[in-house]
Amino acid sequence: MTASAAIATILVALLIGAMSPGPSFVLVARNSIGLSRADGLATALGMGVGGVFFSGVALAGLYTLLSAVGWLYAGLKIAGGLYLVYIASKIWRGAARPLLIEDGRVVQTANVPKSFWLGLSTQLSNPKTAIAYGSIFAALLPQHPPVWCYFALPPLVLAIESGWYTVVALCFSSRRPREVYLRAKKWVDRAAATAIAALGLRLIFTAHRVGI
Repeated sequence: MTASAAIATILVALLIGAMSPGPSFVLVARNSIGLSRADGLATALGMGVGGVFFSGVALAGLYTLLSAVGWLYAGLKIAGGLYLVYIASKIWRGAARPLLIEDGRVVQTANVPKSFWLGLSTQLSNPKTAIAYGSIFAALLPQHPPVWCYFALPPLVLAIESGWYTVVALCFSSRRPREVYLRAKKWVDRAAATAIAALGLRLIFTAHRVGI
C-alpha cells in the first residue's frame, strides 16, 4: 500500500470512529442545543484539536509505550473516567435549572472559549481514543512513512474530527432540535449526563484490562 493510500484509509477509519456514539458526540450535541451554535462549533473544534494531539502521539510511537506499561495505561483510564464522571455530575446538577427565554430565543451567557476547552479536555480524557489512534496508525501507516506524512496528517485529522462534529453542531443547533430540547431540558440533560457517566465508569472498571 502506498503512503497516500494508507493515509486515505487512516482518515476513513478515523471518520468512522468519530461517527460512533460517545461522550464527544453527546457533548457537542448538548452544547449546540442548550447553549448556542457558536458554543457547539467551539466544542467541535476542541474535539478536532484533541484528535491532532492523538495523531501526534501515534506518529511519535507512544502507543507502544502505553501498551507496554500497563500501570500507565490503567492510570490514564482511571483519570479519564473520573473526569467524565465529573463532567456528567455538572450536567446533571444543572439539568433542573430553567433557561430564560426572550422573544423565543434562549438567553444564555455565551462562553465560546470554555466550550472549546471543554471539548478538548473531554477528548483528551479518553485514553481509549489514544489507543484507537495508535492501533489505526500502527496497522495502516508504513513502517517508515515519507516525511510529508508527518506534516499532512495532523491538519487532515483536524479536518476529519472537527468536520464531523461541525456537522453535528449545525444539525443540533437548528430551531426544531432546540424547541424539543427546551420542552424536555431536564430529561435531555440527565440522559446526556447518564451516558457520559456510564462511559466514564466503564473506563474506570476496565482499567485493569490491556488493549482497546
